[in-house]
Amino acid sequence: MQIVYTNIIITIVAFGILYFLLSKYAFSKLFAVMETRRELVMQQMEEAAKTREQAVAYVEEQKQALNSARKEAQTIIQQSQITSSQQVDRILEQAKADASRVKDEAVRDIENEKNKAVEELRSEIGTASVRIASKLLQKEVSASGEQEQLVDQYLKEVGGRS
Repeated sequence: MQIVYTNIIITIVAFGILYFLLSKYAFSKLFAVMETRRELVMQQMEEAAKTREQAVAYVEEQKQALNSARKEAQTIIQQSQITSSQQVDRILEQAKADASRVKDEAVRDIENEKNKAVEELRSEIGTASVRIASKLLQKEVSASGEQEQLVDQYLKEVGGRS
């Protein structure tokens, strides 16, 4: 095989002219587009890294907020349990006081009714005694009033025993 030097020189010259023309008109624009693309990719990578860092920080913040909310909820539950037990105690004390008051009122009412019944019995006994005595002594009743004094004395004795 023969090496033709003229072809090699023409090819090198043609390649040189092509390289010169491409570098003058095409390479600068192509390299500018590639540089712009590289800067855009780098910027997007930086933004992605920042977004990832923000996401991690946000997740940590949310974890802390969740833990804080859990603690606060636990505190609220404990406070409501304490409050409810205090209310139960107060309600029981009030119920006991009301029951005692009702019992005392009932005892007073019973005592009042007993006293009324005793008074009614006394007056009925006195009336019955006077009737019996007047029937027994109908013949002996005098106008001087000695019988009335005996009845009064008897009523006072009966009244004084209760």
